[in-house]
Amino acid sequence: MTAKASLPKTELVFVPLGGTGEIGMNLNLYGLGPAGAERWLMVDLGVTFGGGDQPGVDVITPDPTFIAERRDALEGLVITHAHEDHLGAVPYLWERLRCPVYATPFTASILRRKLREVDLEGEVPLTEVALGARFSVGPFDLEFITVTHSIPEPNAVAIRTPVGTVLHTGDWKFDPGPVLGPTADEEALGRLGDEGVLAMVCDSTNALEPGTSGSEADLLPRLGELIGRAKGRVAVACFATNVARLETIAAAAAAQGRDVVLAGRSLKRVDKAARENGYLAEVPAFIDENDAGYLPADKMVLICTGSQGESRAALSRIAAGDHPNIALGEGDTVIFSSRVIPGNEVAIAGVQNALTRRGVEMVTWKDDLVHVSGHPARDELARMYALARPRIAVPVHGEARHLVAHAELARQCQVAEAVVAENGAVVRLAPGAAGIIDHVPVGRLYVDGKRLLPADGAVVRQRARALHGGAAVVTVVLDDVGLAAEPELTTIGLLDGADGDGATEETVRNAIRREIDGMAARLQRDDDAVREAVRLAARRVFRESLGKKPVTTVHLVRV
Repeated sequence: MTAKASLPKTELVFVPLGGTGEIGMNLNLYGLGPAGAERWLMVDLGVTFGGGDQPGVDVITPDPTFIAERRDALEGLVITHAHEDHLGAVPYLWERLRCPVYATPFTASILRRKLREVDLEGEVPLTEVALGARFSVGPFDLEFITVTHSIPEPNAVAIRTPVGTVLHTGDWKFDPGPVLGPTADEEALGRLGDEGVLAMVCDSTNALEPGTSGSEADLLPRLGELIGRAKGRVAVACFATNVARLETIAAAAAAQGRDVVLAGRSLKRVDKAARENGYLAEVPAFIDENDAGYLPADKMVLICTGSQGESRAALSRIAAGDHPNIALGEGDTVIFSSRVIPGNEVAIAGVQNALTRRGVEMVTWKDDLVHVSGHPARDELARMYALARPRIAVPVHGEARHLVAHAELARQCQVAEAVVAENGAVVRLAPGAAGIIDHVPVGRLYVDGKRLLPADGAVVRQRARALHGGAAVVTVVLDDVGLAAEPELTTIGLLDGADGDGATEETVRNAIRREIDGMAARLQRDDDAVREAVRLAARRVFRESLGKKPVTTVHLVRV
């Protein structure tokens, strides 16, 4: 064997730790080098949001343990755009990674504000990269390619390596009238296709949707008509980061002689970041929500957060009647200028029902042209494949049904290989045939106050159990001969003083007495044995009396 033949092969692998097999919480890794000695590039680091089945949890991040253990080989993090599911986890996870971060100016402005909130602004090495720029991160030769999406400065990333070029699309669409920013740089995409694309790792969100996703420019006439026919206040709920939608709503309001009020902290942050980077330059300054009460009802358009039913958002507070500055009622209109993210249906319905009880008229994307998606439908995907002409398709940013539909479409577009993977898969892109060659551990972390908790950890499990079954604390005092005092019982979510609850408490105490009296002297001296016997006795009564299995804790005191 020659020396040249004995050299280890340079491999290029793709490893998603979040955002593949789901929508949200994106974390993508590219590894380059001999197996086991790769250098790594991370693309995006985002969050998703908690629901009713995660009590006390608002934000969820991917578990970065796999790459955190290899952080000495992590060359950097490139962020494609400023949506929460692509950069929202940086403030929570960067200290585990401690790598350079690269982003375009608007995205960097949004990220700096987030880092400031956790005292990391001066510590994270954040490099601004110009739109369309080419730059290097370790052995990776990168180029930002402008696309369109529902936020300023969305980028696809061309990742050039010695074994082939990957086009990582990020979130995108082909919008002929994006309102803010240029149209997608199809010329650059075509040049990349001419150069040769090994693989395209591509957005699958709308892979089941026929046709195209529509243009932001199409919304202005219809929003203007809806605002014009309204008699009272008009509120428009949209995603805070959709700066183009802010401009569209502002133009529609101005055409009808109305002023625009912003309600929601995230909207105000995005507005400031947009204006810092030259966006919304022709839009007059928005009126603060504190001053909304000075405007006549028929002269106001309110842009607010809460289109997904978020409990702390402005629209939810307005619907509940507890917003300090804004009230909506009979004769007012709310336009939901967004689609429903899967999983948010119940929360959105709750807000809409509350608004209906107040006599508010509602318009949603199902009723009228008040929203267009920021993701590509099938015709746009086909067009992207015609421009890039990759040998391999790797669908991401979608649930299983989206990924499978996307892979089939790629094959119809004459792509030679399509790999359907989910989080944790190690996808070999080169050399040789593409395919899944391994799996790495993946998971979720819950942002719980000031800490991160594993989704499968003891705290989360106990909290979920307490949510469904309640909790009980039993205090027993023992001396040398047995119980020295009556057992004390405190419950949460089990007993409310109703008829029969007193009997249940006494039954628990009697069961504990019998359990301890019946224990052998040797076991009575064993603290662990006493605690477990008391715990089981109390739970048995709760199960038989109430049909519940509460989280039960025993405090043992010896005198």
